[in-house]
Amino acid sequence: MAARVTLLILLVAIAALDSAAQDTATAPQKANARPTPTPAVATAKPEPYDKADIKTMAAQCVRFDTEEGLIEAELYPEQAPETVRNFLNLVATGSYDTTTFSRVVPGFVIQGGNLTTRDGPWTNELAMRARRTIPDEPNKIPHVAGVLSMARPDTPNGASTHFFILLTNAPDLDGTFAAFGRVTKGMDVVEKINKAPVVGEKPEKPVRIKTVTLFPCAAPQPSN
Repeated sequence: MAARVTLLILLVAIAALDSAAQDTATAPQKANARPTPTPAVATAKPEPYDKADIKTMAAQCVRFDTEEGLIEAELYPEQAPETVRNFLNLVATGSYDTTTFSRVVPGFVIQGGNLTTRDGPWTNELAMRARRTIPDEPNKIPHVAGVLSMARPDTPNGASTHFFILLTNAPDLDGTFAAFGRVTKGMDVVEKINKAPVVGEKPEKPVRIKTVTLFPCAAPQPSN
């Protein structure tokens, strides 16, 4: 008798489990059930010179078509590869077009590269690009008149898009800032921009860069 009672209890328990499983399988889903969120991954949009080697980058020279005339420069990726890569990408994507030389220190530097000075709509893409930083690359290039170098804050590895062109020798910047190029044509234009009226270090009428373009550097001329 006891065995029969035990068997009956076991059968009732199994039936109860089967019923619960069926109820779970047939239970209606919530109409407004939310999908499991997927973490957003911010990835930088690929740019033209992301994978360029030193030789490819060194073959490119840059031309600034400013309101005061043309400035041309050569670049030194051998000394500052990531700085030059960043600069080439900004030029190739048109990010520098219509920006201004927004900082001028008479007799010392003109500074450009502030993307917020662009003559046009400010987009999320530009905002993200302006915040992207590069590693510091202090090197052995002396900071002399005509040299292009990256501006940066006091925090390490904080350079982004801002650059400056020197009008005089500044050895105190050597080994601290990333020099990455040199003006080959148009220092008279650099000097003219530097002599414009300023309030503090802000030009009363900042000179606009209409376009910045790349062109193949001239091949070295054979020696006689």
